[in-house]
Amino acid sequence: MSQGSTAYAREIALASGDTVALTWAGATDTGRRRENNQDAFLAEFPLFVVADGMGGHAGGEIASQRTIARLEEAVAAGEITTATIEGALVAAVQDITAHPDTTDEGTGTTLTGVFFTLVDDDARWISLNIGDSRVYLLRDGALSQITTDHSVVQELITAGRLSPEEAEGHPYSNVITRAVGVSEALPPDYREFSVQDGDRFVICSDGLTKELTDYGIQHFLGLNPAPDAAVDAMLSAALENGGRDNVTVVVVDARRAPSDVAAGSSSTAPIPVG
Repeated sequence: MSQGSTAYAREIALASGDTVALTWAGATDTGRRRENNQDAFLAEFPLFVVADGMGGHAGGEIASQRTIARLEEAVAAGEITTATIEGALVAAVQDITAHPDTTDEGTGTTLTGVFFTLVDDDARWISLNIGDSRVYLLRDGALSQITTDHSVVQELITAGRLSPEEAEGHPYSNVITRAVGVSEALPPDYREFSVQDGDRFVICSDGLTKELTDYGIQHFLGLNPAPDAAVDAMLSAALENGGRDNVTVVVVDARRAPSDVAAGSSSTAPIPVG
């Protein structure tokens, strides 16, 4: 079971004189019906990702944990880019394939999240996604899912053969079409966004979205302005609503101050992430 999440912070000074202050928190829970937790997450500046493993009793844990471990090594080594992420995924696939407990039951993991980067000296978000874990962005009071599920059900919705309402409870709802695993390491889907004041990201496994609607996610974000409180509230609600799967949630908040405001504020040191 999870314990209360802890918030971390980092302030970044931009060449323009603007500052971006990030705060974040994350937590994972086995849920009420599973014996082990095949989810894993990494929330360490500048990378915030969730992995949801699959494939046998131990296989899912191997896949998600090795993927997160390789990405953690990439963060420790320095700059995070799409190239360093893809290099970490190649190494993770090799780890998964070579592991003695890997099974032939489709061992693999989803991977989704965002990372903070600078493009032409300006702050940018880049989202990444493989599988059906999700990234949501709350911006200007509107919540939107910014990743597209790699799943059979999503393909049916895109083709117009299934409505989003019909997708609820569909027998193929857990069947994904892409994963990090024993097959070829395919690159994630990426999207790039500006960094705006007030951005709030929710990065989660489907253990959350099985139990909370988009409206529910936005509701708990509205009630909980601090990222650790928002994480704990959503995780608790998912468990109360059934907790049918492992549940993992990361919330990342951004405050952006223009140079004239930043110049009059005191600088704060980043809180190190363990």
